[in-house]
Amino acid sequence: GTGYDNGYNTGQVYGGGPGGPAAPGTRAPRPAPNWGRRIKLTTITVLSVLIVTSVATYFWADSKLHRDVDLAQVIDRPAEGEGTNYLIVGSDSRKGMSDEEKKKLHTGSAEGQRTDSMMILHVGSNGDTLISLPRDSNVTIPSFKGSQSGRLYPASGTTKLNAAYAKDGPTLLVRTVEYNTGLHIDHYVEIGFAGFANIVDAVGGVDMKLDQGFKDKYSGADFQAGEQTLNGEQALAFVRTRHAFAASDLQRTKNQQKFLSALSHQVATPSTVLNPFKLYPTMGAGLDSLTVDKDMSLWDLASMFWAMKGVSGGDGTSLNMPISGSVGGNLVWDKAKVQTLVNELKNDEKVTVTGN
Repeated sequence: GTGYDNGYNTGQVYGGGPGGPAAPGTRAPRPAPNWGRRIKLTTITVLSVLIVTSVATYFWADSKLHRDVDLAQVIDRPAEGEGTNYLIVGSDSRKGMSDEEKKKLHTGSAEGQRTDSMMILHVGSNGDTLISLPRDSNVTIPSFKGSQSGRLYPASGTTKLNAAYAKDGPTLLVRTVEYNTGLHIDHYVEIGFAGFANIVDAVGGVDMKLDQGFKDKYSGADFQAGEQTLNGEQALAFVRTRHAFAASDLQRTKNQQKFLSALSHQVATPSTVLNPFKLYPTMGAGLDSLTVDKDMSLWDLASMFWAMKGVSGGDGTSLNMPISGSVGGNLVWDKAKVQTLVNELKNDEKVTVTGN
């Protein structure tokens, strides 16, 4: 009757009532998880890892580029046009190859270094264009500044295009291409035999469909018609073969374009890009094998790659340099078509010229 409550019935005697400490042997209820904070921390962590990985990858990749070609040594250059022009060269360099590797890849052991393939890639806003320059093209070797001596040398008449590289390396090749086309070359990219084969092996081989089989004892080619996957050794034989065809140099440049199309698509597949165990070996094999000009950035290289992929996928134009005939076994360019082609490239217009 006095209103006194000892708290026994509510558990407050043991401190278990509302607002009191937990009774012995019991747990306090867990606070509700703060999902917003968890998501925020997870997002920050993931972004931080991606940024650190991307920056580390960039510097790793950048350190692998061999920027050995100084285009500032090239004299009497034509004016720059619209878009960007890359001179892409496959050389027969055997540097660093063992005798066993030379035998396996059928490269021979010739001294010196020559160009096995040459292409101009124009990257512009009106479609990208890939032009193969046959190595047997009849061109004039103009006066030039020696890459080693720094001396000025007089013009040496007409000869095959690949003789320019053999005479004084990349800078004379650029000078010769610019002199004979009137097109300004913005960047230079070169890869040798071993590097080419390593890239193909790193990506796991390249799928090709051959319309016809052919053999060539000089390159080691031995192919059947139909679909197949080429490893590095087979791929090198495929792009080097010339003795198996009647129009040897022109057919070889077509095969080179066809293979580069297949290779660029293979590299860009999700199975390569999203697989670090395949992506990094492929990038390493490619970057470590390239020789480029001193002003080449990774962005420039990426732009070149995606343009080649686009051209090979039908988003651009690919052709051989237009040929009008031959003299002394050398292929003569069609001057009128070449002039039209160069004007279209300089002005970054859609290419209307067709090649052989």
